[in-house]
Amino acid sequence: MRVIPLCVVLGGWLSMPAFAADADTWMQRLAAAEKKQSYQGTFVYERNGSFSSHAVWQLVEGDQLHERLLQLDGPAVEVSLVDGKVQCASEDMASQVRDGQPWRQQPLEPEALSRWYNFQVIGESRVAGRSTVALSIRPKDQHRYGFELHLDRETALPLKSLLLDENGQLLERFQFTQFLPDTIGPADVRAGSGCKPVSLAAEESSTPPKWRSDWLPDGFQLLDSNVRPSPASDEKVTWLSYGDGLARFSVFLEPLHGAVVEDARSQMGPTVAVSKRISTEGGDVMVTVVGEIPLGTAERIALSMRAGAEQASR
Repeated sequence: MRVIPLCVVLGGWLSMPAFAADADTWMQRLAAAEKKQSYQGTFVYERNGSFSSHAVWQLVEGDQLHERLLQLDGPAVEVSLVDGKVQCASEDMASQVRDGQPWRQQPLEPEALSRWYNFQVIGESRVAGRSTVALSIRPKDQHRYGFELHLDRETALPLKSLLLDENGQLLERFQFTQFLPDTIGPADVRAGSGCKPVSLAAEESSTPPKWRSDWLPDGFQLLDSNVRPSPASDEKVTWLSYGDGLARFSVFLEPLHGAVVEDARSQMGPTVAVSKRISTEGGDVMVTVVGEIPLGTAERIALSMRAGAEQASR
């Protein structure tokens, strides 16, 4: 379950023996295991200096994937999914997933990713009492972040990870404290009473948005798009989602109709938000790019947005 991005910092404490499998083999194992392995466990998540703990269950039944995520401290946040589609969410999450759309997630394709990232086995370690292999995933350019994954030797699932920025600084940590494969049944993925059903919203736009990016980093492609109501005004907002197989970002475009809005940029942990005012024949538009990419990359993407349906391809 990849609700939280998976990532890890290079650790000098790792031992460096010879390995029976190379990095490409481990990536292939990870790709095969991610949606075919049942398990339950608890993990800690660190972002921007704050920690939280969570319980997670994943059950594979035939061709169906059931997932349940429960926050163990702070607000009682719970989410339940089937085949990536939100079934229910607790009150604090309901507004974020009210459309009930699938948490669209690109299949992990190691061969394609190797064009944009370098894979390397860098050591072995022990996480949640289990033997793991440490795998480095380093970008080949400055437009995406790097990862280090500690993969369980038995299941090839990531038990520990850190996300690194372009300078090698830690942005985000994810680590299991307990991991139990194949010890789960249907009752374990049944959501609690605080998890409220989420209804699918009607499709908000039947025609493709008339926007494109004149520049995208190598490997990023348009994954999804629609036109939806703005949460802050009566305007319609165009939404575009892009990904390279690991990294993802979204672009939001809203007509301003003379409103005075300042450009802005911010970063919280790995997530950046950049807003730029651009001029078009139909008037000024506010472009906002949100995602786990470097600030400079987000700004360049925001300024590259143009009216028109043909997307840039690299």
